[in-house]
Amino acid sequence: MGNTGVLNITMPERVSYIIERLEAAGHEAYAVGGCVRDSMLGREPQDWDITTSALPEETKAIFSRTVDTGIKHGTVTAMFGKEGYEITTYRVDGKYSDGRHPDSVAFTRSLEEDLKRRDFTINAMACNSRELVDMFGGAEDLENKLIRCVGVPEARFGEDALRILRAVRFSAQLGFDIDPATLDAAKKLAPTLANISAERIHAELHKLLMSDHPDRLKLLHDLGIDRIILPELEHTSQKGLLDELCDRMAAAPAVTSVKWAMLLLYTGSASEIMHRLKFDNQTIYTVKALLRFGQTPVAELDPAGMRRLMSDAGLELMEPLFDFIHASSPGLDLAGAKALYRSIIEAGDCTDIRLLAVNGHDLMQAGVPAGKEVGKTLDMLLSAVLADPSFNTREKLLELALNNRQD
Repeated sequence: MGNTGVLNITMPERVSYIIERLEAAGHEAYAVGGCVRDSMLGREPQDWDITTSALPEETKAIFSRTVDTGIKHGTVTAMFGKEGYEITTYRVDGKYSDGRHPDSVAFTRSLEEDLKRRDFTINAMACNSRELVDMFGGAEDLENKLIRCVGVPEARFGEDALRILRAVRFSAQLGFDIDPATLDAAKKLAPTLANISAERIHAELHKLLMSDHPDRLKLLHDLGIDRIILPELEHTSQKGLLDELCDRMAAAPAVTSVKWAMLLLYTGSASEIMHRLKFDNQTIYTVKALLRFGQTPVAELDPAGMRRLMSDAGLELMEPLFDFIHASSPGLDLAGAKALYRSIIEAGDCTDIRLLAVNGHDLMQAGVPAGKEVGKTLDMLLSAVLADPSFNTREKLLELALNNRQD
């Protein structure tokens, strides 16, 4: 895969147009980074980044509608209707005192200077309609399925420690190996990940878990990364559970709540870990619910038990719950439980207090005192309906409620 690889890259018309406009004004311009890598792999790029020798003000003079999305770092977004394309001036980063962000950014007219500051060779290629610029062997590394730092690995990881985790994440997403020198540097500098924000750690871990190779979690342990970002995972490996965890992760479907519940099933401290990694409240709630209800012996439930589970867990949790139980207990036959669940759905059985044939207002009109008594009575009626759906008529429920009061 040499320079001819570019012939297989079909750029969107807008991207070609932007590059042509910049070139017509006397500047260099290229599509760069992940979009080039993904195109060469036959994948659909998520977005197209453009790099240019034009300074931000020169770029803004060429396009009629632009937004200063990252002007300090040389990025201008050219707008076409509601679609935006980021155009960034070639740049050289200054020192990274904090191991996260460059202290300063200087613009350059040299594409080579811009490409050599990038993390991995497969992300340091640029192309236009005529040529592929590959100064660091990125195309060969793509062919050899290799993640390799541009230049000296210690220098790249020293600039931004998150790149250590990105190396593992790209390995998981692409199914690539990591170059030995890059691996050694990652192991040596893993402790510097302590400087990285929880949000950035969370984002990279999430992409790893949702990838085709979540078993690359083992690399986190091998490189000592788990000790820094997820010490609970290190305890898992000490107990000899890591191989089992990786097998289970690979079996779990790519559903956010299911993947994280699988990971946290083995690590414990789910709530603490998710809060530390700045999860949103909805995901925290769903993952904790999966862990709680995942212990239910679903294969042994009778219809009343299944209706109770559906009521307690909530219908929106049932499909991910089956996925989670299957991944955590792969030998369990869930066919009967799933069929029972579907039959209850198809029958339209009531599994939610809001679907009872009576409500609180009805109960008060029938003589149940307002307040806690109404709530307790509704709970009792729901239990009766979960045990026998035929009770869910206004007449039967009011009769039950009044009999309960007399008792």
